[in-house]
Amino acid sequence: MKERIIFHIDVNNAFLSWTAVYLLKNGYKKDIRKVPSIIGGDEKQRRGIVLAKSPIAKKYGIITAETIYSAKKKCPNLEIYPPNYQWYYEKSKELMEYLSKYSPNLEQFSVDECFLEMTGMNYLYDDLTELANNIKNEIKERFGYTVNIGIGNNKLCAKMASDFEKPDKVHTLYKNEIVSKLWPLDVGDLFMCGKSTKKELNALNIYTIGDLARTPSKLLEKHFKNQGKYLQNAARGIDDSKVEPKKSKNQSISISETLPYNYQDKEKIKEVLFRQTEELSRELRSKEKYTKTIGIILKNKNFVTYSAQVSLAKPTKNTKEILKNIYQLLDENYRDDEIRLIGVRFASLTDERQEQINLFNIEEVKEEEKEDNIQKTMDNINNKYGKSLIKPASLQLLKDSERKKKKYY
Repeated sequence: MKERIIFHIDVNNAFLSWTAVYLLKNGYKKDIRKVPSIIGGDEKQRRGIVLAKSPIAKKYGIITAETIYSAKKKCPNLEIYPPNYQWYYEKSKELMEYLSKYSPNLEQFSVDECFLEMTGMNYLYDDLTELANNIKNEIKERFGYTVNIGIGNNKLCAKMASDFEKPDKVHTLYKNEIVSKLWPLDVGDLFMCGKSTKKELNALNIYTIGDLARTPSKLLEKHFKNQGKYLQNAARGIDDSKVEPKKSKNQSISISETLPYNYQDKEKIKEVLFRQTEELSRELRSKEKYTKTIGIILKNKNFVTYSAQVSLAKPTKNTKEILKNIYQLLDENYRDDEIRLIGVRFASLTDERQEQINLFNIEEVKEEEKEDNIQKTMDNINNKYGKSLIKPASLQLLKDSERKKKKYY
């Protein structure tokens, strides 16, 4: 049986690096990676936190997710740049397309990292570590930013290896290196071991990953239930998960936004959902797609996220039809929370309506197609002259009728 070889590729400081590349490409004279800088949202809004920081900003003690106000107190001359999510999406797509030429099995793990299944590739490449270095160097030369590449016999070890030392490095963590490279690390460095778990482990006198690996299984299961088995397997470098490329049949689109303040008025929440549904439906039609699964996402003031979705009897791209389901999901699932984030998601996207036409529904299908064409025409006008210049009267009536309900929980 062939020994597995997995690469984990991780962009160093992705948001800040990609923003730096964008600015330099558009004539900016300064490389923001070489000055105290951060990527952060609007200070006046809820988005006023540090999303990414330059190495120099890190030396001031600035950490990801702290407030911009706090970061500026640590470094008064801190430079702040807004995030550019469309550009990040484009750079991510560009990177994944480049990496896919090295292996057909690529699993994108997040916007800036992925796994490559390289098992058996030693028949094509004499030295896989040398190949990883070549990939790293070519990305730097071609795209203008650096990555770390971790190599291991499974996804967990490859992921851990890519975090050993940054930036612009290649590291290995093979089975025979686990005791020497992995076990001396702080237990909090183990993948998926959060702050609270680390605190509980420390209370059991478990301070290193090696300590965790040697701890009796029964003790871990007693304190951590099912998580105990995962923690010990991870500490021992055991992971059988496959590299699974995302399939197009699971394609989805979504939109979400953090609110300027907590919303508890249900009508205000519906206003946001109305706007998001309009925008996402327009995107759906621009892609010539239909959706069969519709969902909402809500995050409350305590950062607890809950979501709900519904599968439709037949796919649709009609805003009015989608909005009815969105409102129904809200009515059935809203918990009278103070909401800080709202989102809408369409999944199970398809290219066809997938509805069999017969004598009994032919008029209904024709009517739906007619309304689809009307909405597409409106999309074209709105895209040219303004996103909400015109709207279907039926959509406005639906919005008005929902407002009149004034239904609260």
